[in-house]
Amino acid sequence: MANFFSKTIGSILGKRGQSVLGIDIGSSSIKIVQLSRKNGHAVLETYGELALGPYAGKSVGEATSLPPEKVVEAILDMLKEKEVNVSTRVCGVAIPFASSLMAVMEMPVQPQKQLEIMVPVEARKYIPVPISEVALDWYIIPKDKNPDTEQVPEPDAKLKTQNLEVLIVALHNDTLVKYKDIVTKTQLDASFFEIEIFSTMRSILDQEITPVLIVDMGATSTKLYIVERGILRSSHSVNRGSQSITDELSKSLGISVVDAEYLKREKGLIGEVNGVKVKEVVTLTLNYIFSESNRVILAYQKKYNKNVSKVVLVGGGSALKGVVDVAKESFQTEVVAGDPFAKVVAPAFLEKVLHDTGPEFAVAVGVALRRLQELD
Repeated sequence: MANFFSKTIGSILGKRGQSVLGIDIGSSSIKIVQLSRKNGHAVLETYGELALGPYAGKSVGEATSLPPEKVVEAILDMLKEKEVNVSTRVCGVAIPFASSLMAVMEMPVQPQKQLEIMVPVEARKYIPVPISEVALDWYIIPKDKNPDTEQVPEPDAKLKTQNLEVLIVALHNDTLVKYKDIVTKTQLDASFFEIEIFSTMRSILDQEITPVLIVDMGATSTKLYIVERGILRSSHSVNRGSQSITDELSKSLGISVVDAEYLKREKGLIGEVNGVKVKEVVTLTLNYIFSESNRVILAYQKKYNKNVSKVVLVGGGSALKGVVDVAKESFQTEVVAGDPFAKVVAPAFLEKVLHDTGPEFAVAVGVALRRLQELD
């Protein structure tokens, strides 16, 4: 199909027991990863990416906001595509960060039962719609000294002045209804919906003790997350993404959006057109994204008196050739591209391809890994 990006491949390995899918429905494409389990290891069977632009009369790579029926059509097209060769409907589905609300709030130390009453009440200060209209989840961020101990201490005279940090996560009920409807109409067997950041954390992080900044460069926006000891501590969104880079290339070089997208994907930031370097053209967008990222880092350092030890780039924009080197010029810490396929077994000859394309599939791999864990 013309909608499929050229990197899409077919079946990689033979079946290895029950297979599962991780599905990431983004603004510019849908990504699917199929895994199975063999000898205790997650095995990559197939993966693919389908551009959504053509379903809205736009070009490949362009972001769009499709109605549910078009999303259903796109998923069904992908599931039956012979190149991808999907063999299961057992899956988990990621929900975009933009469809959620997250915040960290402070509360006095109190018993668990009291917290269950008070958290929804306090959460109203952060959620712009009635609590009855959202699905609310929350958990207590462990204290640094004893992150593995009981999270909710019983208050005593000494603890009454202490506060707990509580991460609240809310999804609008209409969003859940929309995704459940998509799953039903595509006959998928989805056991959960997960906000994309948690999928990304699962696929690209290991046992980092010190704070890590994840920079997720999507099509229309870039999401910034600080994670410490496996716990999400901070989340922000920047209204620039990889499509901003495409638009800059198109306008500055006088080429079509289609040609700009091709140039971006094939040449990346090391490309050149008529003596004009791509890197120089897109500097404005990248500088803005990385400047905002540094602001998030500095705010975190000021609040918690801790340094961010590493920056991990994921998302479509981070797969551009040369972007990691540009990022290294902007941050005073280690910068790496996320490598979610490092957590799965795949043929050695695909190592470079998977490493290069990995940042784009961080969410889909993370969702598939969780679904696989449910089968254990």
